[in-house]
Amino acid sequence: MASQQNIEQAEKTNWHHEDLAMKTAAQYFGEELLPLLEIRGEVEYIVPTETVKLETRQFYQDFNYAMKEGNWVHLEFESDEITREDLKRFREYEAAASRAYKVDIVTYVICSADVKELLCELKAGINTYRVEVIRLKGKDADRLFKAIEEKKAKGVALTKTDLVPLLLTPLMSGNLEIGERIIKSLKILHMAEAPITQLELEKMQAVLYTFADKFLDKNKLAKVKEVIRMTLLGEMLINDGIEQGIEKGREQALQVVIEICEELGLTFEHTVEKVETRFDKEPRSAREIVERYWK
Repeated sequence: MASQQNIEQAEKTNWHHEDLAMKTAAQYFGEELLPLLEIRGEVEYIVPTETVKLETRQFYQDFNYAMKEGNWVHLEFESDEITREDLKRFREYEAAASRAYKVDIVTYVICSADVKELLCELKAGINTYRVEVIRLKGKDADRLFKAIEEKKAKGVALTKTDLVPLLLTPLMSGNLEIGERIIKSLKILHMAEAPITQLELEKMQAVLYTFADKFLDKNKLAKVKEVIRMTLLGEMLINDGIEQGIEKGREQALQVVIEICEELGLTFEHTVEKVETRFDKEPRSAREIVERYWK
């Protein structure tokens, strides 16, 4: 039983870490990547990606941005070819969010599928629904990596302008697989001495982690996570997990102490004294703790 609880707790911690990386990536997409993707307009703030309809179905979108021009930009990531079912889903997202928030929405589908033609229109009755498809397969990730390596070999310092395109390498063409491109980009960022802040570096790493989470299978994602652990983002997530683990362990220990006191037939007041002694708590804090767990 305890083993199962530990597994469930570990899964919840992983979800928290992945959610943190996703949110960080979303902010960076709006600030830096939309111009690179040639999406016009200026982001004002990030907006909700969950829309609850009357029948209590929930629609989970990838990223939404409120633009200063008054409309929303909705981003979706697809590693496979775009199907009619995908377009129906995107249309439903748009309709629900547009009605709920009273805004016009344009959906951009960032697709890494290696197919010649991508579906971007859905005809339904007299209506035609369209999305804007973004493909970077015309750009070569190998050439980008080579240019950076040549610059480093000459002793020329990398700039932020050199590093930002690395975030789009998972969407480009090249001899390396997507997972290998992500790992190589993470390593370049980790070793770079460009004039960027630690926060900017963490955001860049989070963007690559987001692509890995979207496009890679479980085994390939595990390899990316190994590299992530060596980065600033990885250190941040690990430290966050340690702090949560310490607090969780402390709560479990307190609960065990109180249960043992109950089994021994000790009174509420005696238990308060034992918690105060065992965990060096103020009497008021010890009383609050015992009240929390006392059956």
